[in-house]
Amino acid sequence: MEQFKRQPRLPKFANPRRYDLTLQPNLDSCKFNGSVEIDVEIVSDTRFLVLNAADLAIDRDSVSFKSRTTDQEEFRALGVELVEEDEILVIEFDGVINVGEGRLRIQYQGTLNDRMKGFYRSVCEINGEKRNMAVTHFEPADARLCFPCWDEPAMKATFKITVVVPSELRALSNMPVVEEQMEGHLKIVSFQESPIMSTYLVAVIVGLFDYVEDQTSDGVKVRVYCQVGKGNQGKFALHVAVRTLDLYKEYFATPYSLPKLDMVAIPDFAFGAMENYGLVTYRETALLYDDRHSAAANKQRVATVVAHELAHQWFGNLVTMEWWTHLWLNEGFATWVSYLAADNLFPEWNIWTQFLSVMTDGLRLDGLAESHPIEVEIGHAREINEIFDAISYRKGASIIQMLQSYLGAECFQRSLASYIRRYASLNAKTEDLWAVLEEESGEPVNMLMNSWTKQKGYPLVSVTMKDHKLELEQSQFLSSGAEGDGEWIVPLTLFCGSYDTRKNFLLQKKKADLDITDILGTSGTTGSFLGNVNQRKWIKLNVNQTGFYRVKYDDELSSRLRYAIEGNFLSAADRFGILDDSFALCMACKLSLCSLLSLLSAYREEVEYTVLSRLISVSSKITKIVADAVPELLGYVKQFFINIFQHPAEKLGWEPRQGESHLDALLRGEIMTALAIFGHDDTQNEAVKRFCAFLEDRNTALLPPDTRKAAYVAVMQRVSASDRWGYEALLRVYRESDLSQEKTRVLSSLTNCPDPDIVLEALDFSLSSEVRSQDAVFGLAAVSKEGCDTAWKWLKDNWDQIVKIYGNGFLISRFISAVVSPFSSHEKAAEVEEFFASRSKTSIERTLKQSLERVRINANWVRSVREENSLPEAVQELAYRKY
Repeated sequence: MEQFKRQPRLPKFANPRRYDLTLQPNLDSCKFNGSVEIDVEIVSDTRFLVLNAADLAIDRDSVSFKSRTTDQEEFRALGVELVEEDEILVIEFDGVINVGEGRLRIQYQGTLNDRMKGFYRSVCEINGEKRNMAVTHFEPADARLCFPCWDEPAMKATFKITVVVPSELRALSNMPVVEEQMEGHLKIVSFQESPIMSTYLVAVIVGLFDYVEDQTSDGVKVRVYCQVGKGNQGKFALHVAVRTLDLYKEYFATPYSLPKLDMVAIPDFAFGAMENYGLVTYRETALLYDDRHSAAANKQRVATVVAHELAHQWFGNLVTMEWWTHLWLNEGFATWVSYLAADNLFPEWNIWTQFLSVMTDGLRLDGLAESHPIEVEIGHAREINEIFDAISYRKGASIIQMLQSYLGAECFQRSLASYIRRYASLNAKTEDLWAVLEEESGEPVNMLMNSWTKQKGYPLVSVTMKDHKLELEQSQFLSSGAEGDGEWIVPLTLFCGSYDTRKNFLLQKKKADLDITDILGTSGTTGSFLGNVNQRKWIKLNVNQTGFYRVKYDDELSSRLRYAIEGNFLSAADRFGILDDSFALCMACKLSLCSLLSLLSAYREEVEYTVLSRLISVSSKITKIVADAVPELLGYVKQFFINIFQHPAEKLGWEPRQGESHLDALLRGEIMTALAIFGHDDTQNEAVKRFCAFLEDRNTALLPPDTRKAAYVAVMQRVSASDRWGYEALLRVYRESDLSQEKTRVLSSLTNCPDPDIVLEALDFSLSSEVRSQDAVFGLAAVSKEGCDTAWKWLKDNWDQIVKIYGNGFLISRFISAVVSPFSSHEKAAEVEEFFASRSKTSIERTLKQSLERVRINANWVRSVREENSLPEAVQELAYRKY
């Protein structure tokens, strides 16, 4: 058996074709019994079968293999070894099984764990009583915790599932129920056999639920299940799901392939959602929407997450990646298509401009030397969780957006439909998609896109104007300020002075020159382009930010763009792009903070949500760096941002206005929160007043859901060890609410306090039994600047407990990133390295390296800011300037 150990993939001498799986969970003891019969194709003679299993007690005497090829000959197991380190089950039989077909039988027992993966326990509350549920979550490689299986995406099979449960409970699975039989107090629920699918998409749920129901135009029944008493909160997601299924049927030119779709809100859930075929599971915050207590941001999240998961029913479930190296084929496409659906359903949301925040997240992670290519080699299953990140999801979605812009929307849609039809029920690789797109478009898609998927990073395109020419040069952008050696085929777009003079071309080498007269055409001349300051035109590369790259302009071109921003001549997407690129260049020490702040002052009359939202994020990062670099200037920098944000805040006010837009509602909450954190007295005073009213009457119109987070943060800004009223009041709100969105609002406010002692208390609360395990990270992500050292000490003190709770899962990496990344000194980086030297595991290695790189980038930026001699005078002048 030794020859099968420590192998990253299963051997290929057997393939599953059909699973007959029976599960009997006991929700009181949190144990389950299981039996599985697997129809197997033997492709080479063998005495062994090797499949995946973990944390299961295998009944050796139950293991057998009956060959259908050699007169129903039955082979008994001589040896059964469960290798926990490799999560494999090695079975040695008492004879050689010949090539052909047969059936493998195994009986076993398992535990409903508390790690939110495999077959696990979740806890709900019904009429004040806590009740257990049994839930599965198998992606990426945890079906093996529920039943022995070939747990790799290419090992597709059909599934016939039976669940034995107490008669009062409901059992759900991928397919509709075909039969229920009573056997005493138990109910045997048999489900229709599934189409061919991967193990990670299998799902079983047992518990008590309410539901709402509707159907699509062609009769597919859609239900949203949730905790008893919360049925009405599922209506918005149901509406989105029904319309989205109809939309995708047209877009992919292929109908939804199952007879029903269930969506279930799970109280304890590690990820945001999971696209199990026909039985999609969600965190409550990603599926439920309460008209009275959910904010506009919650509503938008429900819509985009539902659209994302339903996109997977085609892209991922019907056509499945061959191996986790191609994860981005699932997640990048589902992310991109979810915005397509949201734009179709809610055009007033201006969602494609908001998509820029998706691209920014991708650029931010991919600017690290410790990033990874979109197609990343995966060896062991333990490595998979770490690539469920902004590269696979957000960079993946961004390069799809770039490619669609290059090929054209109609051609792109036609090609995707062809790809879905060609690979339906099969597995596919990235190259398969490129081949279809190339065939349909006639463009060199494979050559173009390989430079984006097979190497990490992205280009910085530097632009210099000399005489009548633009000199363009690409180099790999790194947030550290270093230059990598990557080179891309870049689909460049630019316009000159107006959107009517747009030019598209491919930059296929390091350098290229463009003649301005070629861009302007016969109507323009170099002389008019170089006109005086009041008449001059400007050049903007990456029109509407559809390309996954950054741009650095020379001083003259930068000056022209600032003039264009002040004159409101640019689209919101282009204003966003200039802001985001400039901030990234400043962090990389390629642009002075003085220059960046001067540019930001041009946004003093900005009103568009997406641009202001990014400006708020940038302002937060700048103030933290200034606090470390030149703390004596912090008050001036905060006042500078207060001056900018006051204008839109006063325009919006604290309460929604009749007929206002969804985007106004989004902006109101963010901008009031920013002003509260920056210490704006009027905002803090008004927030505290409204919070007091809210404590007396939770339905008061004085504190609508969109501004509650702002009020909670404002309250915490005034909390101290000697004045704990606000902290205790917020804990009361948390304990009295049964809405997950309200609880996360509170958790992400409690640690946003200038008193480190209160921060410590809030972090301890996040690990208490009152907080669900998946929600603890919300407090860490919001820790105030003053509480960073406290959070680091807390993480070290509680590391063993955190590892025990979260194991190798996705969430533990978020703890590390949230606590470590904000630091800004090389000494702190060395301290973090020393702590993890004896504690690092494969599952957190990439995250730890990325977090340490961010610390060193921050440290270099701090040093650069300290060296800016003109900064004090410039900052004071900007702070006193009235807008």
